[in-house]
Amino acid sequence: MHIQHPHPPQHPTPDKDAIALLPPFERLGLSDITLVATEVQAQAAYAALRALPAWGFDTESKPTFRVGELSDGPHIVQLSGLRHAWVFQLHEPGCRAVVAQLLALPGVPKAGFGLGDDRKRIIAKLGVQPAGIVELNTLMRERGYRREIGVKGAVAVLFQRRFLKSKKAATSNWAQPQLSEAQLLYAANDAYAALRVFDVLG
Repeated sequence: MHIQHPHPPQHPTPDKDAIALLPPFERLGLSDITLVATEVQAQAAYAALRALPAWGFDTESKPTFRVGELSDGPHIVQLSGLRHAWVFQLHEPGCRAVVAQLLALPGVPKAGFGLGDDRKRIIAKLGVQPAGIVELNTLMRERGYRREIGVKGAVAVLFQRRFLKSKKAATSNWAQPQLSEAQLLYAANDAYAALRVFDVLG
């Protein structure tokens, strides 16, 4: 007689020390990343993204440091395919409108980690309900990994690789008009790694 387990078996997640010993995860380089700041650039990105079956998705907001200070983010939305990523700056209304259209598109999975806050900010700033959001923490949990594994843990267990994240870039000013190369690499690869994880989990 086959006994069904009510919960999937629990898989161990490597700790920080174990992850530190892994070889680095291959990331997108600057030539694989398009910065999108204007409506014209956004329309070109829209056409390229529509040709892809699924996107890695994340957002970045300028950090808030004062108590009670509310973020007016996101300031950046990043969408990635398996070979190229687009980093959208949301200063220009025309660019914002195209990003809103992309995020509201049904039928295209938009995969990322810890997207609850991103979703709220998108609704508040762009006035659209993102469609097709795939929370990768949920998919990993369904496969027996711990509750909030995050991109670093997922890359470690699925690829046996170490995902490099710069704390300096993470807490940098995402609202500034000119993004640094480090910011572009950080933002694009967050979305890229999410799509790679989604691609493996299917």
